Amino acid sequence: MTAQTVHEILQAGRGEDVAITAPGRSSLTYDGLWAFADDVQASLRKAGVGRGGRVAIVLPNGPEMATAFLTIAASATTAPLNPGYRADEFRFYLEDLHADALLVDAGSESPAVMVAEDLRIPVHRLHTIPDGPAGAFRITAEDAKPATGGWAEPGDTALVLHTSGTTSRPKIVPLSQANIAASASHIRTTLALTPADRCLNIMPLFHIHGLMAAVLSSIAAGASIFATPGFNALKFGAWLAETRPTWYTAVPTMHQAILSRLARAPEAAKAVALRFIRSSSASLAPQILAELEALFGCPVIESYGMTEAAHQMASNPLPPAPRKPGSVGPAAGPEVAVMGEDGSLLGPETVGEIVIRGPNVMAAYENNADANAKAFTNGWFRTGDQGVMDADGYLRITGRLKEIINRGGEKISPREVDEVLLDHPAVAQAVTFAIPHDKLGEEVGAAIVLADGAESDERAIRDFAAARLADFKVPRRIVFLDEIPKGPTGKLTRIGLAQKLGLIP
Repeated sequence: MTAQTVHEILQAGRGEDVAITAPGRSSLTYDGLWAFADDVQASLRKAGVGRGGRVAIVLPNGPEMATAFLTIAASATTAPLNPGYRADEFRFYLEDLHADALLVDAGSESPAVMVAEDLRIPVHRLHTIPDGPAGAFRITAEDAKPATGGWAEPGDTALVLHTSGTTSRPKIVPLSQANIAASASHIRTTLALTPADRCLNIMPLFHIHGLMAAVLSSIAAGASIFATPGFNALKFGAWLAETRPTWYTAVPTMHQAILSRLARAPEAAKAVALRFIRSSSASLAPQILAELEALFGCPVIESYGMTEAAHQMASNPLPPAPRKPGSVGPAAGPEVAVMGEDGSLLGPETVGEIVIRGPNVMAAYENNADANAKAFTNGWFRTGDQGVMDADGYLRITGRLKEIINRGGEKISPREVDEVLLDHPAVAQAVTFAIPHDKLGEEVGAAIVLADGAESDERAIRDFAAARLADFKVPRRIVFLDEIPKGPTGKLTRIGLAQKLGLIP
């Protein structure tokens, strides 16, 4: 029977098998994880956090963050927050979440503590157990009236996250126990995960990608997770050698950094014998996919996910099933379709908005009737992404609807321009974006990072693009950078990039 809760997922592994490990640490077995979940539930109840109580978690990446998510979600509601937020951001999120408690490291000087105290939110301290296994901790808290409640039920909220809020106020996404259990099951099935697998996690664990794809799907398979302190291209090779993982998952910018670093030692990359590499959270250029496969000698699986779907919606399959570079594959869990502006579902090879429905999809945004009215049509959730499905059911994302560039009525997909620019031998990274224009509405801009030792200029790049693109799609403004600005999860952000780069007067 498929697990419906995190508590049930924790019981998937064999007792003596490794669940969590970390650089330089001994391993936490599934036996240890089960016992630890009992201890955490008792600590929470003693600290006044009952079933359904919301615990905001502000911890650095690593094994304690992974086990805090797993064990707290088994009996309460988790709300991971980016440790890099400033005080004003913590105030917004803690107030918006109506957090019942804040969990931080014992010695933390995070501004979240000051904000929580000001808001009269109890602050709980996490103490790593000296010489204990990776991820083991104890919680201390001020005296409180003990709470009641057992393990969480399928309909209880397990995880609360916010949308990015790039173009509007961040929306609250409440994901139920059943939602995230379904997502973990979908990912486990797609990747054919077994207890023999070991995931090297480099993704931040305040984000749906790392929490679902790396952590919960591995636990659902009875597999193990090597929990790093966060992405570090300089240490990635050493982590590979130390843990001998069977796979890792990352965003495209991380893959590119790994390529740059390990291309100098291709024998070491192949020696690890990865079963596959996974990419998600942003589009992976076909050029990067091919380079990764050549370097590591294994398939690269591109998947499509979002917070409202508890991550995975579609995914390219493992061999021998066909993978299609440039596609995010067929539906991989929920139903996926393409919808027209009138709400009708469209046939193959017709561009429209990607819509989904299924057990991993949230029921509704929290306290946001207007957003819900716009987000759901005939029971389908509207992703806000534009795409097209081929005759084989493989989905290709043509752009984020809000990112599509409207140049005098001509609609341009930034991804299409990206892929052309990345074919230029001097270009290592490229991101295309809209620049406001007084007559056309928007103009095409591009930010480029040149490959090590390469030289080029705006004229050469434009001529290269003009030979491969219609004239209206060719970038009118090209900016050369040492590094393209990224969001907190490592994703390149198109919206607002023109302003960040000072291209708007």
